[in-house]
Amino acid sequence: MVEMVSKKPAWLAKLKAYEKPDLRRSLWQLANTLIPYFLLWGIMVVTVQRGLSYWITLLLAVPAALLLVRIFIFFHDCTHGSFFEQRWANALVGYLTGILTFTPYDEWKYTHGVHHSAVGNLDKRGVGDVWTATVEEYQAMPPLKRLGYRLYRHPLVMFGLGPAFVFLLANRLPRKGASKAATRSVHFTNLAIVAILVIAHFTIGLRTYIMVQLPIILLAALMGVWLFYVQHQFEGVYWARSAEWDQVRASLEGSSYYKLPKVLQWFSGNIGLHHIHHLRPRIPNYNLQRCYDEVPEVQGVRPLTLRESLRCLRMNLYDEANRRLISFADLRRQQAKA
Repeated sequence: MVEMVSKKPAWLAKLKAYEKPDLRRSLWQLANTLIPYFLLWGIMVVTVQRGLSYWITLLLAVPAALLLVRIFIFFHDCTHGSFFEQRWANALVGYLTGILTFTPYDEWKYTHGVHHSAVGNLDKRGVGDVWTATVEEYQAMPPLKRLGYRLYRHPLVMFGLGPAFVFLLANRLPRKGASKAATRSVHFTNLAIVAILVIAHFTIGLRTYIMVQLPIILLAALMGVWLFYVQHQFEGVYWARSAEWDQVRASLEGSSYYKLPKVLQWFSGNIGLHHIHHLRPRIPNYNLQRCYDEVPEVQGVRPLTLRESLRCLRMNLYDEANRRLISFADLRRQQAKA
């Protein structure tokens, strides 16, 4: 656990040096990701149209989905204004990568911004985050809502139906109260997807498009939701009420350092260094590792390994009295002892 720090420690200024985007690196990332993604996509089309085993297509969907996760990281950087120096360039690439990932740019930019401003704040949950109830809130729920919460937190829903619902359906509708820009981004993304479907119908065929795109987007959505989940749902995570909430602590202790194997770190665009990302969201993904290597103050966060992260699946409720996440089974044991 990182020691308690002030809201603005002096060393935090060191991180600003890593915020400047590098145009050549950004363009190279786009090239080394989009080119293999579209090549794989084209090969998958050939496997379908030549009647090869669909298992071959699904096998190819795995690396394609990993590349789509990486494309989403570029989209994510654009929403933070960190991928390019120019706002228009971030918006342009953000909209285009948003179409590829079925995510409206301005709408997601807003909800993700809210998430950044409220991470770890128990009084500001509900926008751009994973629904997490406290023990007291869960116990006060009526039976039907409690059942809904348990279903929501079930792995088959959280990482199966949930990602599919979010990326295929929820992202197609503007949020209630959304700004005009956010609403336009939803409609623009939807129209672009419809245009792609029409083009596919008159070229490769709608059936082929669905057989290729659907497994890619579903696998990528599952991976993306998993990454987002373990970034803020782990043992020892920091949560606090507004009166005592500290943004630096929320970044360092409320966001994980998910230490992945190098190949997965590449596909996930270094997003596992999430504590640094929350400290300075304007650091481009390709500068996060260098920042970690060169700034000792961010190295005190205990890494969350791939194996350890699997235990995060059982963390369902926040025990505010003991300041920790617990499982439904933990709650039953507590109630049995009471």
